[in-house]
Amino acid sequence: MPLPSHDDNDDNDVMTAATTANTNTIPFLLADIGEGISEVELLQWFVTPGEKVSQFDRICEVQSDKANVEITSRFDGVVTELCGNVGEMMFVGKPLLYIAAENVPPSGQQRGGGANNTNGSSSGVGEHAPPVESVGELKQQATLHNVDDESDRLHIPSVGSVYTNFEQNKEREGSMATKVLSSPAVRKMSKEHNIDLGTVLGTGPGGRVLKSDILNIINAKESPAKGSSRSSTSTIQKGSATTAQIGEDTTVPIRGYNRLMVKSMTASLQVPHMVYADEINVNALTEVRDSLRPLAKEMGIHKLTYLPFFIKASSLALTKYPVLNSTIDVDEMTLTYHKDHNVGVAVDTERGLAVPVVKKCQDKSVLEIAEELNRLYSLAAEGNLSECDISDCTFTLSNIGAIGGTYMSPVVLPPQVAIGAMGRIQRLPRFVSDKSDEVESARIMPISWGGDHRAVDGATMARFSNLWKLYVENPSSMMFAMR
Repeated sequence: MPLPSHDDNDDNDVMTAATTANTNTIPFLLADIGEGISEVELLQWFVTPGEKVSQFDRICEVQSDKANVEITSRFDGVVTELCGNVGEMMFVGKPLLYIAAENVPPSGQQRGGGANNTNGSSSGVGEHAPPVESVGELKQQATLHNVDDESDRLHIPSVGSVYTNFEQNKEREGSMATKVLSSPAVRKMSKEHNIDLGTVLGTGPGGRVLKSDILNIINAKESPAKGSSRSSTSTIQKGSATTAQIGEDTTVPIRGYNRLMVKSMTASLQVPHMVYADEINVNALTEVRDSLRPLAKEMGIHKLTYLPFFIKASSLALTKYPVLNSTIDVDEMTLTYHKDHNVGVAVDTERGLAVPVVKKCQDKSVLEIAEELNRLYSLAAEGNLSECDISDCTFTLSNIGAIGGTYMSPVVLPPQVAIGAMGRIQRLPRFVSDKSDEVESARIMPISWGGDHRAVDGATMARFSNLWKLYVENPSSMMFAMR
């Protein structure tokens, strides 16, 4: 029987806990995901009570404020109890489920309820364990067990995540899988759907096969009308919550990316904002973009937008005005100037606003930025952005014009000190020059900059904007600034 979670004063707790230890039924705890995250939303279970699981089998999928995480089993055994329902919040260090684990000796059960000590060993709760003084002590032991041990079983669907146990499990995953870079979850998914990983063109670095690559193949085989397995989650999605008519007052929990937005916007209230706006003529940029589209298609970029050019222009301007690529620490009264230009791009997704990050833009070409944007957009649409994809942002752009609107007051995301928002491009009449009455058709885009006035003054923001405008209105000038 599983460890109970009700009142500590219940006399049956000690007896039940002892039975748990004797039968090797142990709690499977939610390990520390990092980044100060203490709770996650349970998106879906991959197992049911009574189901037999093996190591590396998927247990469940959870979502933190920043990313989706698939948790896999570190034991062979039978699931005895699930400790949460879909849509509930699960807490780090607390049981996700209970499992009757195989090959876990009663003595020295470091995964069966013992608390890790400083040298990495564990005190058991089996027949050789010291007597339990109280139910509270037993529960504390059960809470603290295996958090560190299970951290290597957290699979965050991300580019570059490599399992150290990959070669050790080659016989289980098949000889072909060992020759292809992929995670255990991806290999298991491909095996379940009879997909040969050797025939999949991976879109990750070095040809790594991502979860999205497998899902694309599966979706191509299945009917488009087939519903997603995530439709059972209790979180009300954007399409049903923000656009559907509500027949009665409804209270819904704030989850996922929306929780992160609440925290970020609350923190932004401490920022003394300043806003600077201008308009940009993108006639020349339109011609350059159109001329590069055939080359972009050859590279697999089917839709080359303006955004990669805006990002590269931002990076070049940040080189001249690095204070806008800094982060502020008010407590320490310091500004940290970052060498890498990690530009976040606000993306409207089914799960809410996400801000994936294009890393090291100073080292990327316009087309390389476009490639990375396509990858991030694909992951965002699937809800598979990893923590790596949305972290370490130093500067943010919002392409709100893709939806509509002109000027706005973008809100700085602390500890960053600057953000830009591009409005909708419109065809408008403009005078050719100040000395001429001749009028021409121009494609005009509004740009609004928001800055933290504690770090950025108005003159610096204006000069940065003028340089960015020069690069965008004269795209060929960017070539002289590139290294």
